[in-house]
Amino acid sequence: MKRITFLLAAAVIASSPMTVPALAKSAPTADYAVGPQYDTTHVYVPEAQFDTFVASFVATFGGKTSKEGEFQVTPTKSLTKSQLVLTPAGTVSVFGFKTPIPYPFGDERSGYLVTDIDAAVASAVKHGAVRRLATFPDPIGRDALVQWPGGVNMQIYWHTAKPDYAPLKTVPENRIYLTSDAADTFISAWTGYAHGKIVSDEKAGDGSEIGEPGKTIRRVEITSGYGDMVVYVSDGQLPWPYGRDMTGYVVGNLADTLAKASAAGVETLVAPFTVSHRESAIVRFPGGYIAEIHQKIGS
Repeated sequence: MKRITFLLAAAVIASSPMTVPALAKSAPTADYAVGPQYDTTHVYVPEAQFDTFVASFVATFGGKTSKEGEFQVTPTKSLTKSQLVLTPAGTVSVFGFKTPIPYPFGDERSGYLVTDIDAAVASAVKHGAVRRLATFPDPIGRDALVQWPGGVNMQIYWHTAKPDYAPLKTVPENRIYLTSDAADTFISAWTGYAHGKIVSDEKAGDGSEIGEPGKTIRRVEITSGYGDMVVYVSDGQLPWPYGRDMTGYVVGNLADTLAKASAAGVETLVAPFTVSHRESAIVRFPGGYIAEIHQKIGS
């Protein structure tokens, strides 16, 4: 009888909704972005062409520069010339190393300012990124390098004293080239970390936008507090220089911008062409930096 009573009591307790705790929902991940004017493309140029590159970039897009200096920006011994170029179309961090470049520096495409470096790195790892080295101090803050699915390398950084830059006139796009093997994993990881919003996901895009006319590609536009991004998903059989262009800059008049660029020694690698909602060209600045420049059409 005691056993039967116990089983009956247990059944009553198990069937009572008051005794079953609700499953706790995961707290949303914090957004550590500061703003796209604080996000920079990392440009590595030969030391001898450092000043020429900086001058050509300002001549093309306008803006101003920070004071040039020489710093150790890596956790191991090194020395580089370094300068920020702040333009209305986007910011670049320029490095002209006077010593060999320590691993894993040199292939990170961008640097993103965050409000909390440790929490941001932990969040990135939670969303699928891999730390390429431990977080380290630099002369004005702390830094980390991470790799996202598909081999997309980025820097996350934090400043001891928060900088104060004017908002951008136009927000540049981080241009990511992936195959279908990695695309969905990367997009999920990045949007989860960055609180990114998918603006468009074109499954049958025109391959001529990335030098593959006659082929169909997937084209995904994403926006977040870190700025804009476009992910090109293709077979990866890209003709040069596609895939070498890490950043796309938006301008009001492409012809005028290319004229300024040419006068400053910038080479046009892909002549202006129109695809979908943009007229686009690809250029190479002195020192080897390759970028896309486009004017929006009908938007």
